[in-house]
Amino acid sequence: MITLLQAANGNAAQGGSQLSFWIMIALMILVIWLFMWRPEAKRRKELAKFRADLKKGDKIITAGGIYGTVKEIKETSLLIEVDSNVTLRVDKNMVVADNSAAAAQEKK
Repeated sequence: MITLLQAANGNAAQGGSQLSFWIMIALMILVIWLFMWRPEAKRRKELAKFRADLKKGDKIITAGGIYGTVKEIKETSLLIEVDSNVTLRVDKNMVVADNSAAAAQEKK
């Protein structure tokens, strides 16, 4: 009789252990979403908006570190002037920053 009660008690404790395991997994996923996925999605949206709002004359920085001024905008590419009479055609996705914002940060 006692062995039967002990076996029943052991199964109940094991069920509680599984519940706490799933709660911990859910909490870890929540923390990862709050601190990693959500800020990254926000940054991606801001960068996409920045690229969509580019206009002629904007000063930009490419992913390769090239500073330039936008001269022409096409659907997927930009023509940028990097020096007098030196122009490059780059993919829009390679534009990562606004040069005027970077210059303002350097002055601080």
